[in-house]
Amino acid sequence: MNNKSRLIGFTCAYTPLAIIKAAGYIPYRVLPVGEAPDLAGSLLHDNLCPHVKRVLDRAFAKDFPDLAGMVFVNSCDSMRRLADAWQIVRPDEQVIRLDLPATVDDDSVFFFAKEIETFANTLSDMNGQPLGQEQIRSAIVLYDELSATMKRLKAVTNSGANIGGRSAIQKFYNRASTEPVEHLIEELKQIIEEPKSTKLDGEYVPVFLFGNVLPDPEAFSFFESCGALIVEDDLCTGSRLFNSTEMDLDWAKDIFIQLARNILSQPPCARTFDPKNPDKMVQDLLYKAKRCKAKGVIGYTLKFCDPYLARLPAVREAFRKAGVPLLLLEGDCTLRSIGQHQTRIEAFIEMMG
Repeated sequence: MNNKSRLIGFTCAYTPLAIIKAAGYIPYRVLPVGEAPDLAGSLLHDNLCPHVKRVLDRAFAKDFPDLAGMVFVNSCDSMRRLADAWQIVRPDEQVIRLDLPATVDDDSVFFFAKEIETFANTLSDMNGQPLGQEQIRSAIVLYDELSATMKRLKAVTNSGANIGGRSAIQKFYNRASTEPVEHLIEELKQIIEEPKSTKLDGEYVPVFLFGNVLPDPEAFSFFESCGALIVEDDLCTGSRLFNSTEMDLDWAKDIFIQLARNILSQPPCARTFDPKNPDKMVQDLLYKAKRCKAKGVIGYTLKFCDPYLARLPAVREAFRKAGVPLLLLEGDCTLRSIGQHQTRIEAFIEMMG
């Protein structure tokens, strides 16, 4: 293990970032971006999640800094395969696995709390320093502040201020998942408080965007070039990572139980399931689309993503019954794959205009 690195890599929005921060490390999301050569196929099947393959391509190319360790949340089979391949490609980095429950009942919260506690102990052992509850609470408060600040920034943007379009917000999401967040919070507050410029030029149709992975800021500029203004998103590389409810910490209660419940209660991805309400994810998407006053909804999902492939028929039917225009797209994390849908996107926007 490279003891000089203070970075802990991760790939999933369910990663407990506050624990990484509290242990004295910096969370570093390995995003599926860049132009690393396609080498993942030497270890993984070709018909596998593009997110996983592009992250592994970056690992082959050493296209990011050295890491002290890499956290893999057991969210799907493809992510488990990535964890196995990582140990071959980057054997000097400690691989840490976190099992993630598929439900959000009390048993699941208790189980995930134990996983987080084990994770905290692992980081403490790596660092050679004890990790106390006060450090964890301070880190939770910091990430709560980041979440609240990002929500304020989006509200300012949706009110008409032009801070660089929705692509600028995605850049901040990417920075918040790869940089120390203290200075970023202050930078965001300054942007929010500064006098605002005029609205974006042109006419745009407000659109709600959901899916899994879309980290390229230029993708949002592309949507704008087609006449769509993304007023809200539900993406694991977007608002889902910094959209948890602020925690009202109770010193008398177990900190890991509180953190586990908070993380599992955040906006879910398709792999999470509520047995008491199987359509909850669909209902949540409809609610968010209506709340942000979107005229239409675009769903962007990755090829070979089994959790979303299983959910999309129900999503399509629910939106049809609700009379909400829906466009479903499929891609491979690249701007090129979105560009191939330009005619469909423009026709969709024109239909609503």
